[in-house]
Amino acid sequence: MAQAVARKRAVAEPREPSERTRQANAALLKRLPFDDVESFDDVKKGFIAPLADGGVIRDAHGQPIYDLSQFAFIQEGQPAPDSVNPSLWRQAQLITRGGLFLVTKGIYQVRAADLSNITFIEGEDGIVVVDPLISTETAKASLDLYYANRPEKPVVAVIYSHSHVDHYGGVRGIVSDEDVESGKVQVLAPEQFLEHASAEFVYAGNAMSRRASYMYGTLLPAGPRGQVGAGLGPTNSLGTITLVPPTDIIRENGEKRQLAGLTFEFWMAPNSEAPAEMFFYIPEMKALCTAEDAVHTLHNTYTLRGARIRDPLAWSKYLNQALHRWGGEVEVLYAPHHWPVWGRERVVEHLKKHRDVYRYIHDQTVRLMNHGYTMTEIAEMFQLPRSLEKVWSVRGYYGSVNHNVKSAYVSYLGWFSGNPATLHELPPVEAAKRYVEFMGGAGAVLAKAKSYFDKGEYRWVAQVVNHVVFAEPENEAARHLLADALEQLGYQAESGPWRNFYLTGAQELREGVKTPTMKTTASPDTIRAMTLDLLLDWIGTRIIGPKAADVTFTLNVRFTDTNERCIVGLENGALNSLMGAQAERSDATITLTHAVLDDVLLGRTSPMAAIAAGKIQVEGATSKLAELASLFDSADVWFNIVTPNPVH
Repeated sequence: MAQAVARKRAVAEPREPSERTRQANAALLKRLPFDDVESFDDVKKGFIAPLADGGVIRDAHGQPIYDLSQFAFIQEGQPAPDSVNPSLWRQAQLITRGGLFLVTKGIYQVRAADLSNITFIEGEDGIVVVDPLISTETAKASLDLYYANRPEKPVVAVIYSHSHVDHYGGVRGIVSDEDVESGKVQVLAPEQFLEHASAEFVYAGNAMSRRASYMYGTLLPAGPRGQVGAGLGPTNSLGTITLVPPTDIIRENGEKRQLAGLTFEFWMAPNSEAPAEMFFYIPEMKALCTAEDAVHTLHNTYTLRGARIRDPLAWSKYLNQALHRWGGEVEVLYAPHHWPVWGRERVVEHLKKHRDVYRYIHDQTVRLMNHGYTMTEIAEMFQLPRSLEKVWSVRGYYGSVNHNVKSAYVSYLGWFSGNPATLHELPPVEAAKRYVEFMGGAGAVLAKAKSYFDKGEYRWVAQVVNHVVFAEPENEAARHLLADALEQLGYQAESGPWRNFYLTGAQELREGVKTPTMKTTASPDTIRAMTLDLLLDWIGTRIIGPKAADVTFTLNVRFTDTNERCIVGLENGALNSLMGAQAERSDATITLTHAVLDDVLLGRTSPMAAIAAGKIQVEGATSKLAELASLFDSADVWFNIVTPNPVH
């Protein structure tokens, strides 16, 4: 009910930056070396051609799915608006410079055509494409731009450097199934790429997609009081997500492949920026790609959209290994985000800074937690050494020291602080009602909070007034005061995702939850690429446990196209599967193809319709399959975040 009411709220204009916000942003101008303009020279180096149509890329129906032109208000040389952290503004000026660029002889990149870069590596026999963006539309537009300026050699290989969607989703804009199946195009990826690409964005895809709308500011208008980019790139495209499974898996450090007449030497980096990730070096070009482990920002060891926590210690070690292996000869470092680094000495220094910042975050968090400090205490105490703090390439534009420290703590000790008072706390709504009652009611809380807002203590205002909003979600005064506080925090944030989270929260408090069409991360290609074991595990996460609690059955399942067999059993509300086995006694034996199961899961057909069409054969109790389908849950991606969700 609260969600339905919220959606009817009127559009509200963002507020002015407060004097406290102006002062905070002005102070940063004095602390950081803004006279260092080397990055502005680097980001222009090798420029060949701009993006077509001003950076507007459309789908087959003519609808824009990506629009770099919305950031035209961000111009080099212009001072930061009072509503934007000046360090984040500097980063925004750099990441919105788009077009085709020469990295070094034979290596080209298209930048700012999506959240990530796409790289084209020219060999004698063709080109190798690295990380083909999020959407087929942006990948195809990038390939067209490349071909408009370079010889049209065929694509002979695609490399996925890691398992995040902005590095594989546009692959069908670059290659066809026929070319991959015929062997004309190889697709290379690190070990467990497919498992992690599928699992991360399907199992928790609904929640991740909703939170990603906050993280990337996709609901915010671009502007000085709205979205100014994501820190890692301008913003994410909203086109067609695809996935072509790898044909060649890299498993060991030092593995080499000859692609397009060039040597590619690979180095594994699992559980760094992604669960499956790898570096590679091309000795003929003295060119190193370290995927996302050393770009021009402090990265996330925990991403705010939600994901498994990453390992900063391993991350640091992989960079140290790369330095040891190639640091004596490398001449250029490039990545699937941002701009390259040229010259051996500069590359080595860049890698050292990134190596050391992740190591420092890990080691000092561990040191302080062993003194008994909690996650939040350590994050507030933490300070990088001066030798790292003023290095632009490790500033927190995407990750932040604060939330990376918290993730390092949680990776060792989990969510519990050790204080038993926090062991079994009341849920947010129930706790909020009691907090507000203890504090003298909503009116008294808001009056006191307003005085703190006037003093510029926005973090405290947000923390306190959030209780009123959860206790009384339709309290307009509370919603607006919380929105005002979040907005000022957004204006001060150096991290693009922090800014987008704060400003999106403020917008939703004022206007309610918007419900634009969102592409699902459980795309047809992703579903088809999943192994049967992964698919069955995903089905288990969709079972409504309480509804299934008293349902028991065993099914033998046989797949005619893959010759796979398994047992699927439901008992005690849990769906279990056992691959490669058949039960002596079962309620039914089901025969089908993997493709038919995909169609059922994608909603293209129902089990009963597939049975009627002869696509599924059932020996035994046909009703059990229908009963299983009746237990599936569906989740609305536009759930509430800054106001209470209805209790299911």
